[in-house]
Amino acid sequence: MSDAISTFFAAWELEDAAARLDKITQAVSANVQYDDPRTQETLQGVDALNEYVGMFSANAPGWSAKVVGTDATAGTFRANVAFGGKGPDGNEMIQMGQYFVEMDGDLISRMVGFVGTGTLE
Repeated sequence: MSDAISTFFAAWELEDAAARLDKITQAVSANVQYDDPRTQETLQGVDALNEYVGMFSANAPGWSAKVVGTDATAGTFRANVAFGGKGPDGNEMIQMGQYFVEMDGDLISRMVGFVGTGTLE
């Protein structure tokens, strides 16, 4: 598994913007591109990505994002991520997502996410 992918998703639980930015900067290239079903257009760059991830921690305080499996084909990683925490009713819940990740050296250069997961081999 790519350490950058785990580092990036570890940032999702950080409510402090400076700490989150530091973690994200460790994981992604300066010109990173990011898309998922909740982005209206491709996010470009570290600052836009930090702001977007900050909306997650603000809207879901106490939640985390943990990489639960990865594989790779032709230099592209696929990562299954479990987003978990207490729901509005106070019960623990988990939502799964799947991400396709391109790297520039050791850093994430492009990431595209989907709700739900396929099966990792």
